Amino acid sequence: MGRYVARRLLQMIPVFIGTTLIIFLMVHILPGDPIRAMWGDKAADPAQVAALRADFGLDQPLWKQYVDYMWGLLQGDFGKTFGGREVADEMSEAFPVTLRLTMVALIIEIIIGIGLGAWAGLKAGKAVDTGVLIFTLIVISIPVFVLGYLARFVLADELGWVAPNVQDSTDYAQLFLPGFVLAMLSMAYVARLTRTTFAENLRADYMRTAMAKGLPRRRIVGVHLLRNSLIPVVTFLGTDVGGFIGGAVITEGIFNVQGVGNLLFKALQGREGSTIVGVVTVFVLIILLINLVVDLLYAVLDPRIRYA
Repeated sequence: MGRYVARRLLQMIPVFIGTTLIIFLMVHILPGDPIRAMWGDKAADPAQVAALRADFGLDQPLWKQYVDYMWGLLQGDFGKTFGGREVADEMSEAFPVTLRLTMVALIIEIIIGIGLGAWAGLKAGKAVDTGVLIFTLIVISIPVFVLGYLARFVLADELGWVAPNVQDSTDYAQLFLPGFVLAMLSMAYVARLTRTTFAENLRADYMRTAMAKGLPRRRIVGVHLLRNSLIPVVTFLGTDVGGFIGGAVITEGIFNVQGVGNLLFKALQGREGSTIVGVVTVFVLIILLINLVVDLLYAVLDPRIRYA
C-alpha cells in the first residue's frame, strides 16, 4: 500500500505541472491588457502602466512569468492582486466558506441520494422505484441556476422560511438552502447510480448464497449488498467534490455566499490573473488528493482489492 501511495504521489507531479501550465497560459494570453483596464474609460499614464506591469512581472516573457510563479508557489507565495492584497490571504478567507458549503452539500447528497437509490433498488420494478426514477429525472432536467432562483423565490421571498442571502457563512443553518441547491443535481445522479447497482447486485450469486445461509436480512443488505454497491458511488462522490467547488460559482452568486466561487467570479471580471491561477491551482491539488483517497477507499469497501 505504501509503495502504491508513493507512486501515485509521484504521478501527481506532472499532472499538477501540466494543469497549472495550461491554466496559466489561458489566463495570460487573454486579449487585452489587465493593467490598462484598471483605468476603465479614462486615459492612462503610459509611465504608470509600464511601472505596474513591471511590478507584477507582466513585462517578462511568458515562460519566465510561469517559472517565477511556480517558484513562488513552492514557497507558499500565490502572488498579489492588482489591489495589493496577497492572493493567499483572499483564498484563506474564501476557501473555508466554500468547504463548509461543500460539506453541507455532500452530506445532503450522501444521505438523500444513497437513501433514495437504495430504497428504489430494493423495490426495483415497483411503484417506489418508478417514482424515484421520475423524481430524479425531473431534477436532472432543471438547471442549477433555475433551481436556485426558484428555491430562493419560494422559500425566502414568498414563504419567508429562510433568509434570501447568507449573512453568516459560519452558520451551517444558513448554508443549508444553498447547500441543498448545490447538491440537487448530483443527488439525483447518486440516487440513480445507487438504484442501478443495488438492483444488479441483488441478482448476484453471493447474494443468493447469503440468503441460502439464512443470514438476517439486515446483515445481507447492510454488509454484503451495501458495501459492494457503494464502490461506483464512492467514485462518483469523490469526483463530485471538485464539481461542487466549481459549481459553487453559481450557487454562491445566487445566495451571496462569500466563498471561493464568488472570489473567482470577481477575479474573472477584474481579470486578476494571479487570483484565477491561484484558485485553480488549489482546485487541482484538492481533486488530485481526493482521487487518491477514493482509490484507497476501494480496498476498504472491497477486501478483494489490493494495491501493490
